Amino acid sequence: MSGQHDTDVVSGDPVSGGLSKKGLSAGTVGLIGAVVIGISCIAPAYTLTAALGPTVSEVGFQVPAIILVGFIPMLLVAFGYRELNRAMPDSGTSFTWATRAFGPWVGWLAGWGLIAATILVLSNLAGIAVEFLFLLIDQLAGSPGTIAELAFNPFINVVVCLLFMLGATFISYRDMQTTQKLQYFLVTFQVLVLVIFSVAAFVAVANGNAFDASPVELSWFNPFAVGDFAAVVAGLSLSIFIFWGWDVTLTMNEETKDPEKTPGRAATLTVITIVVLYLLISVSLLAFAGTGTEGVGLGNEEIQSNVFFYLSGPTLGPFAFLVSLAVLTSSASSLQSTFVSPARTLLAMGHYGALPPKFASVTPRFFTPGYATIVSAVVASVFYAVMRFISEDVLWDTITTLGMMICFYYGITAFACVWYFRRQLFDSARNVFFMFLFPLIGGLILLFLFGKTLIDSMDPDYGSGSNIGGLGLVFILGVVVIGLGVVIMIWQAIKRPAFFRGKTLSLDAPPSLRRARR
Repeated sequence: MSGQHDTDVVSGDPVSGGLSKKGLSAGTVGLIGAVVIGISCIAPAYTLTAALGPTVSEVGFQVPAIILVGFIPMLLVAFGYRELNRAMPDSGTSFTWATRAFGPWVGWLAGWGLIAATILVLSNLAGIAVEFLFLLIDQLAGSPGTIAELAFNPFINVVVCLLFMLGATFISYRDMQTTQKLQYFLVTFQVLVLVIFSVAAFVAVANGNAFDASPVELSWFNPFAVGDFAAVVAGLSLSIFIFWGWDVTLTMNEETKDPEKTPGRAATLTVITIVVLYLLISVSLLAFAGTGTEGVGLGNEEIQSNVFFYLSGPTLGPFAFLVSLAVLTSSASSLQSTFVSPARTLLAMGHYGALPPKFASVTPRFFTPGYATIVSAVVASVFYAVMRFISEDVLWDTITTLGMMICFYYGITAFACVWYFRRQLFDSARNVFFMFLFPLIGGLILLFLFGKTLIDSMDPDYGSGSNIGGLGLVFILGVVVIGLGVVIMIWQAIKRPAFFRGKTLSLDAPPSLRRARR
């Protein structure tokens, strides 16, 4: 299979990319564009407004320390992704790399983990966008709660959610330039509002107008000051939620300029940018509101599901609606950019014969995985609509299983890096760290979190508290999602045996071994 990349072609021309030609448009995404799409996929405004309150309830003022602890496994895994991408850039990422490291069965499951996680979160993002749309309209109309309540009417909710999904699908179906242009605007607005929000909070503290002014201390950044190992573990689990999405920069590798270097650099820059933004926001809001359980204190359970909304008024006054608009923008832009990962993974799986060949089709006009994009949208839409009418508890418990799926495929990819480069791990000090120690430690942390979440979720009180036969619904859903992947894999192995016999995408020897064979 060819590993050559023509990155100097005119934008829009289908060229060879990845390990073999798929027809995607090469050279259309630069470093900045990839970072912007990566930030969009993580959705910092939406993510942190939901995560900050619960984290405060666990660790108090040590939220910045927990963010730093959670940042570590993400950065370590990102280094492993970068090395794998440098050796074999391919839109299949986890699927392709795990296949070449461990064989087709493990590779197929890694691809399934990515697809399942992203399709689950697509429906969640659309649902959140609906809630914040009505909340924003409510704020602008000055009708406290009246319009916002419409978002919780199942019929209205599902219809508007499907409209959001349709818009995101339309943009994702088009060329990557359209996605980039949209994301430049949406991400810039989102980040700008968050920075203004944080600065306004610091100014209020300095002027003595804060709700519960708390002087910033170094201990806030010290994970050892948490004092509770369970809380540190909770922080690591939190990192899976608040940092996930940076790997979208790798799934675009066949469409980026300099595909062997740009995606890896973009992944690293995305994670670093996000951690700096998270630290700025968390420190400013802790300094402004404190961790008390009354009013807008961050320890108040009544505001923890949407911290930014409740703090926007005291902080920004008449411009509070900008925060709701930023969270709406965050969820909507992430909905669109998140389509990139499952569509390109499905494309690669179809291309290499792990799924029906229809998934390998690329639109002749836009050179994007159109069929895979539409399938992702339909599955996510049907899933959301059905679950929204059956039970919101089931819907949100399914989203809670997202963490398990992320640990699953991130962990496999991290270990794939170590195993793929096993014969050259000690060729240099750089290899020892970036090909061996960093991805190994990151993978082990994720393996631990996967196992702990699996065990904890057996508790019937885990998540929404729903259970079947005394087993927590989150555990059952997690096992069902993985089990469904196994069933589909076996079905594909019967229908399409060539891939599973290593004929279309074989195990690959590391570069040093290939040189030795020559």
